[in-house]
Amino acid sequence: MKDKNLHVRMTKSDYETIREKAYGSYLTISNYITMCALGKQIYVVEGLDEVIRQQKRIGNNLNQLTHLAHEGKVETVELQELKAEYEKMNQTLSDLLERKRWR
Repeated sequence: MKDKNLHVRMTKSDYETIREKAYGSYLTISNYITMCALGKQIYVVEGLDEVIRQQKRIGNNLNQLTHLAHEGKVETVELQELKAEYEKMNQTLSDLLERKRWR
């Protein structure tokens, strides 16, 4: 829980640089400054949008199957397509992480 405030003064140029770096890291300025000050690594992996879309599709499919199973409309399910999407998502994520590792 964040319950403390820290007020700092800086130049407009420094503020804009920090704001841009935080935005580029998909973090709030507060989270970005905290992570930097505590010496934590900030990783930005470009291309995660596709992985997130795939996860949402898989989650939606599983949710629909769960509802159908609870309603008794489905007894057995062929999960090959869902499995293929999951494998595709994992491969995409592996590729993104591998590219990040070699930068």
